[in-house]
Amino acid sequence: MLFFLDSAKLDEIEYAIKRWKIDGITTNPRHLANAKMKVEQFIEKIKPLVENTHISVSIEVNPHLNDAESMIEEAQRIASMCENFVIKIPATEAGFEALSVLSKKGVKVNVTLVFNVVQALQAAKLGAYYISPFVGWKEERGDYDVDFISNVVRAVKNYGFKSKILIAAVRSARHFTEAALAGADIITASFEVYKRSFENPYSSLGLEIFKDSWDQIQK
Repeated sequence: MLFFLDSAKLDEIEYAIKRWKIDGITTNPRHLANAKMKVEQFIEKIKPLVENTHISVSIEVNPHLNDAESMIEEAQRIASMCENFVIKIPATEAGFEALSVLSKKGVKVNVTLVFNVVQALQAAKLGAYYISPFVGWKEERGDYDVDFISNVVRAVKNYGFKSKILIAAVRSARHFTEAALAGADIITASFEVYKRSFENPYSSLGLEIFKDSWDQIQK
């Protein structure tokens, strides 16, 4: 499984690349707003960090675009700026229409805002590079299905589609576990979620016990 960082904050991204050897970056308009950057500014700053590396960066088209032609035009423009860029297109009828054209043109597309198996299958059929089911949003609204991730993964892999399943809107270490056990290819989470997940109070407790034991030996 690959670990992606869900952020547009450059300090977090640089930390994750250096310290965690993160495999990719995902961002969206809300992350850009939190980082106080326009998409053009983000592209300018992220490009030198990822060029000539394996790190992919998912960048979303303007969410106000509601026709396939406009999405295609913007997606091609952004994708041409760096080989590492994957373009996020929403799981809508217009988005799927844009996807069918972009995939044929060799543009890597991350179909985002996926909330059911049908959307995932349509994305896979039309050549999505990544498919991003959102888990946290469903759970926060009382609509979380423990089988959601496994159902999406199984449905897409049943038919041998090449699309990678990228589990998004991850909120906890439990989501990591569910995604891994379901066979998802990638998980993306915020800086804070990684920090919480990499550490554990039992690990800290055990370390304190070992420190006390070590000190006793040295007396």
